[in-house]
Amino acid sequence: MGCRSIIQPMNLSAGRYSIALDRPQVMGILNVTPDSFSDGGKFLVPDDAIRHAEKLVGDGASIIDVGGESTRPGSTEVSVQKELDRVLPVIEAISDRFDVPVSVDTNKPVVMRDAISAGAAMINDVYALRRRGAMEVVASHDIAVCLMHMQGTPADMQAAPSYEDVVTEVCDFLRERLAACLDAGISQDRLILDPGFGFGKNDSHNLDILANLDQFTILGAPLLVGLSRKQTLGSLTGCSQDGMAAASIAAAVFAVGKGARIVRTHDVAGTVDALKVITQLSTGK
Repeated sequence: MGCRSIIQPMNLSAGRYSIALDRPQVMGILNVTPDSFSDGGKFLVPDDAIRHAEKLVGDGASIIDVGGESTRPGSTEVSVQKELDRVLPVIEAISDRFDVPVSVDTNKPVVMRDAISAGAAMINDVYALRRRGAMEVVASHDIAVCLMHMQGTPADMQAAPSYEDVVTEVCDFLRERLAACLDAGISQDRLILDPGFGFGKNDSHNLDILANLDQFTILGAPLLVGLSRKQTLGSLTGCSQDGMAAASIAAAVFAVGKGARIVRTHDVAGTVDALKVITQLSTGK
């Protein structure tokens, strides 16, 4: 089934925030986990996490994405309580200290609910609200949600990802999840779509999606891309994760040129500066 074109909203409604979509926005990554693929273990102590959040905000992040469970390839789930213990103090502190929307990177309905109570304005769900109860939590709160495509689960997604036409199949999945959310009463201005680079996709799949990212814009929701320090960039450049800042920024700029509205990244300052330049050159603003 083809993608149906819908006019995209001009702002993303996220709790008490209205996030402008007329220019690209940068989401800073804050993982409070011991095992995330790039920054695992760096911000497990809440005070360290809050200091890093302050840096991300100072560098220009317009959204902070807090994650308490790694979804790197081969990872396994942590308990609900462990995830709550990791994210809730950080979400509460950021919400109290900084005037910036906080996103929580989780797929567990209980974590979603408690994170919203702690101040989260957005849910970033790698399962696209397919877990029992997740849709109901989001539908009953006035927050934004990002629906991501993933083939398989984090534990097995990179074993042997396979598609006949990756762009069409991912597009059709996101269209179906978008429709399910609209049917559940979640308004269009609260919805974001993420094709899920690196989630059940090999290098060829990732590059095919990136090259054709503009095809996803006709779905009628803003696009979020998470390309930061992904293995595909390492394959292209030969760089380790710590050396992928330039490649990550280049990929972010390309994605925005193809229609992405939100870029999720570890390298906030450089990405913000790069997007300021291309925005000025392309719009004069």
